[in-house]
Amino acid sequence: MTTADVHRSGFACLVGRPNAGKSTLTNALVGEKVAITSGRPQTTRHTIRGIVNRPDAQLVLVDTPGLHRPRTLLGERLNDLVRDTLTEVDVIVFCVPADQKVGPGDRYIASQLADLMRGRRGTPVVVAVTKTDTVSRDRVAEQLLAVSALGDWADVVPVSAVRGEQVDVLTDVLVGHLPEGPELYPGGELTDEPEAVMVAELVREAALEGVRDELPHSLAVVVDEIVPRTRADGSPRPEGDQLLDVRVDVFVERDSQKAIVIGRGGSRLRDVGTRARTGIEALLGSRVYLDLHVKVAKDWQRDPKQLRRLGF
Repeated sequence: MTTADVHRSGFACLVGRPNAGKSTLTNALVGEKVAITSGRPQTTRHTIRGIVNRPDAQLVLVDTPGLHRPRTLLGERLNDLVRDTLTEVDVIVFCVPADQKVGPGDRYIASQLADLMRGRRGTPVVVAVTKTDTVSRDRVAEQLLAVSALGDWADVVPVSAVRGEQVDVLTDVLVGHLPEGPELYPGGELTDEPEAVMVAELVREAALEGVRDELPHSLAVVVDEIVPRTRADGSPRPEGDQLLDVRVDVFVERDSQKAIVIGRGGSRLRDVGTRARTGIEALLGSRVYLDLHVKVAKDWQRDPKQLRRLGF
């Protein structure tokens, strides 16, 4: 087999403190929207896999919640999820934003990653300095020096996911760290997330748009059902007139938060539904009737039984 014929495949995990640009970078690498993005920290709750397909490689990206010092049971579970994921991948991408000075959160993560690099498997860590489009070249250069001083990294790559700058370079670097192997997923797939999880994430993203700070952690979304609507007699609707009924429950922790999500006279909830439906119809390839219900699950982040019920 010549070098040109070598096919590589494996897993890369994106890690970083909350709001470091991990989900935006995942979407840029895949070339499609597979991870939800929000200007708010702790948007990602599930490890979402995006799949980069090339003739010479298949790179499976695992997006994680931000590693942080936890204050709730949910926070502890999210951190455990990240650590479990890190032990199972071929290469780790440590995302550090260019527009914020290296801080205690970055140093905390760097120390955790140093243990993995020295561990039995010796997992390589590539640093992606994200959001380079938001600062000057001098500031990018300063940040590259600052992150290089944090650890003995395999590579450091500055990147702008929004502008697509250096995204291909980062892909090449990550593929270089993968073992030789066949495709892990059928060609052309972009994610292995179940549709219900993707639908829930799209609703959650829409619900987080433009809300006050108290809401992000308190919001959980569960898809109740996705079913094709039938005619009155129960027979299937004709081709070209298909419609999916998508019923979704949005859980908050307090009545005051429920009022925020619904808005005056239901105006906010209608807005959330309109925004989410566009993404859901693109995802499912069908017209959708989206039925949203907002429910209160008191202090669910601290209640093990409710955490399980909501999928954590």
